[in-house]
Amino acid sequence: MLRHAKPNETVLIHGASGGVGIAAVQLARTLGMRVIGTASTEQGLQAIRDQGADLVFNHKQEGYLKEIATASINNEGIDLILEMLANVNLNADLQLLKSCVGRVVVIGNRGTVDINPRLLMAKETSICGVTLFSSNEEEFEMINAYLQQGLKYGYLRPLLGRIYPLEEAAKAQTDVISNHGTYGRLTLKI
Repeated sequence: MLRHAKPNETVLIHGASGGVGIAAVQLARTLGMRVIGTASTEQGLQAIRDQGADLVFNHKQEGYLKEIATASINNEGIDLILEMLANVNLNADLQLLKSCVGRVVVIGNRGTVDINPRLLMAKETSICGVTLFSSNEEEFEMINAYLQQGLKYGYLRPLLGRIYPLEEAAKAQTDVISNHGTYGRLTLKI
């Protein structure tokens, strides 16, 4: 998920207050990255702060992208963007990337998006999509080992937002899709 991440790079995690976003903040911190996270509620912003993000921004606030751009080191741009909602943010993400090294990893998407390829070409940046569905057994074993170690030694700490009884699985799915201010992992109790 943290595609070729390096210490001291700046990572922007859109939707950092959800389950995947919280894990991404925690992983980025363990790698020594400078972390910028976005959320849409004060509870979500606080959750990101609590996980150790260096900067947080409300992505519902007008002008937040300009603030992120000026927050990049030496105004050079963002090294890595983890994108949870590409159909909303991708074109703007491309404008935030650092020249020659900037990359966007698309983790989530709920529709089509129009982008201007010149934004990629001018800065020589890239976009990559990821999914667990295409992982092989060796990759699953590696992911599992990393997660188990993170849980054992405390650098991964899942944040449980809401716990649903199994009988409310349909409501949990509706809440995931409607997404009105994510906070932690939505969990089914079996």
